[in-house]
Amino acid sequence: MIPFLKECAMPIHLSAADTSVVIDASGPGVPTILHWGPSLGALNEQRLSALAASLVPQRVSGGLDVPAQLSIIPQEAFGWQGTPGFTGHRQGANIFPAFRHASLEQTAVAGGQEVVFTADDEVARLRATGSISLTAGGVLRQQLSVTNTGDSDYEVRSLLASVPLPDSAVEVLDTTGRHLRERSPQRHLLTQGSYRRESRRGRPGADASLVLVAGTQSFGFETGLVHAIHLAWSGNHQLSAEKTPTGQAFLSAGELLLPEEIVLAPGETYTAPLMMASWGHGLNQLSARFHDEVRSRPAHPSSRRPVTLNTWEAVYFNHDLNRLTRLADKAAALGVERFVLDDGWFDGRRDDTSSLGDWFVDPEVWPDGLTPLIDHVRGLGMEFGLWFEPEMINLDSKLAVNHPDWIIQAEGRLPVPGRQQQVLNLANPAAYDYILECIDTILSSHDISYLKWDHNRDLLDAADASTGHAVVHQNVAAVYRLMRTLKDRHPGLEIESCASGGAAWTSEFSTKQTGSGPATASIPSSG
Repeated sequence: MIPFLKECAMPIHLSAADTSVVIDASGPGVPTILHWGPSLGALNEQRLSALAASLVPQRVSGGLDVPAQLSIIPQEAFGWQGTPGFTGHRQGANIFPAFRHASLEQTAVAGGQEVVFTADDEVARLRATGSISLTAGGVLRQQLSVTNTGDSDYEVRSLLASVPLPDSAVEVLDTTGRHLRERSPQRHLLTQGSYRRESRRGRPGADASLVLVAGTQSFGFETGLVHAIHLAWSGNHQLSAEKTPTGQAFLSAGELLLPEEIVLAPGETYTAPLMMASWGHGLNQLSARFHDEVRSRPAHPSSRRPVTLNTWEAVYFNHDLNRLTRLADKAAALGVERFVLDDGWFDGRRDDTSSLGDWFVDPEVWPDGLTPLIDHVRGLGMEFGLWFEPEMINLDSKLAVNHPDWIIQAEGRLPVPGRQQQVLNLANPAAYDYILECIDTILSSHDISYLKWDHNRDLLDAADASTGHAVVHQNVAAVYRLMRTLKDRHPGLEIESCASGGAAWTSEFSTKQTGSGPATASIPSSG
């Protein structure tokens, strides 16, 4: 890697797949993205310097003597008066950090190019680091971290990744919805001020926006210049489109943190979720860049998607070996390649009011275990999959009776129930170990290649029963760790998320820092 020092640094031009990203580190704070979008062609030092000079905000009467420019982490300390990129405090102090540029390094990485920066505030005793990369397919990836370099605790309240928008971006598209009507598009003009979408459900939710898009007036699938961001995180989050009175427009995204959810002890680091950004001439091209990025991940399935039969609406909870083997026979005759046994296989599960958490094969329904059905399915040449909902628990279960303190709850009261369910606190090490052992035991003793991983309710009053502390962030991190552990122990295992019609997503993004999380999804495309 070649370091670029502030005093002699020229803007850096990353280029791939008809995409240009120009990064400038000549300012006092963290670097600034001068351009992101259509290729600018070959840029020599003179043209790069001219671009940087042309984008310096103009000083106006009645304004600040040094107008602020939108940086990757915009800060009030340098005159920024829009939404700050970072907020936090140290027992009420150090609330206006000034991250000053320390180093910048550029390198080639697998499948693309990357710039890594470091910025310090020696007074607030904080360090900000970040990576900005451009993939071979033209997707901009941005991930930020903050480290407590002081000798006392520091609470992080927000850390948002930001990308600029061109002047042509005048209209915003996002998605909303409800159960059975997820991902409904909605549009409005990008006017001055901030348009913010938040999820406080502990998961994205049926109303969550998969992407936040800004583009030219009335852009469509094939027309109009569009830019969009997606946050790779499955918990509480925030996305925003903002335009300042001076005309600077940008998109930002980050985790929505609850009070004292991230308190950094001396030396600890918080890494915000990965933000992915794409652009295109029309939504189809923008979407294709995201799709190519998802498919290029090492964890993405390399085989073609099998034709799958799921038993849920065929039998619901009425599990019977003879009935299910006949169903498997018919499925195989029709060319089905994967047979998935859904809800109802575990101890006491005769309806949806009980037994979540008791992840043991029901001896009454399956006196010889699942092996006879699995052997029959495998003998027909099909893969076998199994349904789990590891994060949920019914009050009518042995687990709830034995470990009521493992249930997420605040102030000694249970949250409002959803689908007769409560949520298991996987941030509790004992609860995590129990769920891991249950799933691992099933996988180790059966020929199962696929898990359907359900998540059927929102998190409410999401606190640890013992401490009262918020646990959304820790639970999302625990779920990611659980999935990765299972995949490490069972190579070739596929996990597909399911969430009451699409209200949550989780997938295995390859990231370098603990705490960054996976979340991927497709945006609408024509045809």
